[in-house]
Order: sequence, then C-alpha cells, then structure tokens
Amino acid sequence: MPRPDRSSSPDRAAKVARIQQATASAERRRGAVIWGSAALVVALIVGAVTWAIVGDRLPVQAYEYQAADHTTEPVDYEEQPPVGGPHHPAWWNCGVYDDPVPAEHAVHSLEHGAVWLTYSPDLPADQVEVLTDLGRQDYMLVSPDPEQDAPVVATAWGHQMTLEEADRGDLTRFIGDYKQGPQTPEPGAACTGGTTENLVAGS
Repeated sequence: MPRPDRSSSPDRAAKVARIQQATASAERRRGAVIWGSAALVVALIVGAVTWAIVGDRLPVQAYEYQAADHTTEPVDYEEQPPVGGPHHPAWWNCGVYDDPVPAEHAVHSLEHGAVWLTYSPDLPADQVEVLTDLGRQDYMLVSPDPEQDAPVVATAWGHQMTLEEADRGDLTRFIGDYKQGPQTPEPGAACTGGTTENLVAGS
C-alpha cells in the first residue's frame, strides 16, 4: 500500500504557515524593540545635550544701548550698576578700587571692552579677594557699589549678571565671554590713560 505524500498534507501546510506567521511576528516584534531602543537612546542623548547647554547657561541679562554718546553731565541710569548709555568722555582707568567708581566714567570703560565687577560693601572679605584676584587682569574694573541690590554684579557693555556670591567659575566664564567680546562698541580702545578723578559736572 503506497505511503501518503506528507509534503502535500493539508495539516503540514497549515503547520508550515503557522510557523512562518509566528516567525514573521517575532521578526516584527524584534524590529520594533530595536527601533524603540534606538529612539530611546537618541532621546536620552538629545536630552542630555540640551540639559548641558541650558543648565550650564550663565544667567546673563542683555540690554541695548547706543555707544559713543558723550556727556559731562550726571546721568540717571536705569540699571545699577549701569550697563551702557551716555557717559563721560574720559574713561576710568581699569584696576581694583576700594571706593565706588563714578558710573559715568566706568560706562566709558565698558564701551572699550572692560568688565566691571562690583560688590556690596558688606561682602565677606574672602569673596572680595576673589574679585580682587580676577581684577588683576587687563580690561577689568573692580569696586564696591553700595547702591546695588545683589551681593555681586558682573557687567559688560549691554550685558549683566547678578550673583549671590563671588562664584569664581561663573565670573571667569562671564569675563571670557564678554571682556573685549563681540558686544564691545570700541574693542581694543584703551583702558588706561583715562582718569581716576571724578570729572562729572557738579561732582
């Protein structure tokens, strides 16, 4: 008696079809897992980069002021300390000062690319020393300011950062970004040979 052809058996064909279907489903699931994992990795990378950029950003406020606007009269500035605007024709010599610096002269120094670090008179001595150390660079002004609200303020032309303490890292980054930076109206202009005497009218 002849044996049946198993290759043509309906049961065998159905079994093969089920195996093929199961294999295809498994491949689809595996592909979905792979693509899902890849998407998760990309999302994590993008998130990490975004956090690094945003989380590491300095809290700098930007302002718009016209340069080369000279006056010998006192100026009522909107910000304290000021970040730009009309100023005395004589700039204040860069350096470290124990007394407040006339704003009208200091703003001219900012126009030349200086960074001005100011602090409340009651700032602890060790923090003042941090500012003094940073102020030993060229194009730097350091002085107390009894009228400012924040303990420490870093100012460049059109840019300002307030701090609760003299954070050397943040201040160093601010100086690197803005001293003689692209916002400077007169980069390379002198920060010496100006004045250390208040020449503002009525002073």
